[in-house]
Amino acid sequence: MKVCGVELKGNDAIVCVMSLENGLYDIPSIRVPKISIADAGNAEEVRKFQFTFKKLMQDYDINKVVIKGRALKGKFAGGPVGFKLEAAIQLIEELEVEILSGSFVKNALAKSQVDIDFRDTGLKKFQQTAFETVFASFEAR
Repeated sequence: MKVCGVELKGNDAIVCVMSLENGLYDIPSIRVPKISIADAGNAEEVRKFQFTFKKLMQDYDINKVVIKGRALKGKFAGGPVGFKLEAAIQLIEELEVEILSGSFVKNALAKSQVDIDFRDTGLKKFQQTAFETVFASFEAR
C-alpha cells in the first residue's frame, strides 16, 4: 500500500510518498515534492490545485493520504489557505484521506521500533514533516 504524507504550509502542499511491503519501507522518487496554489481566492485555481494533486496520486497509484492536522485556533493555528487546500484534498472521491494530529504523530514516532534517520531518506529538508506524518501512519497500525 502506498501512502502520501502531506504537510500544508502557506500556499503549498508538501508531499512524501512511502510504501510498506513485507516489513520494508520504500520512498519512491516522485516528480514534485510540493504542489502550490497561486491564488486561493480564485475558484479556478483551487480546481487546478485539486486536479494536479489528484493526478499525482493517480500517477503513483497512491491509495491513501494522511495530512498533518493543524490547530484551529491559537498561536499555532493553520492559515485559511491551508484549510482550503485540506478541503480540496478531502473532496477527491477516489482517495481515502485521514487527518493526523501533531500529538498523534509525535507519539507514534516516539513508540516506533524502527529508527530511520531522515538524512538517509534522500528527501529535501522541507519534506521532513510530511515524511514523519506518513511514517507515523504506518507505525500506528
